[in-house]
Amino acid sequence: MRSLLYLIAVILIIGWLLGVFYYSATGLIHVLIVLAIVSLLLGVIRRA
Repeated sequence: MRSLLYLIAVILIIGWLLGVFYYSATGLIHVLIVLAIVSLLLGVIRRA
């Protein structure tokens, strides 16, 4: 389960970076980074 959260986080971060550099969608791009950070935090909390 831990690796799945990290995989989702990495995919969302890559999507966010692509969105920031190539597209000008404002709200959706920042939702992706928030979801990635939340999934990373959940992974860290569940590991501890």
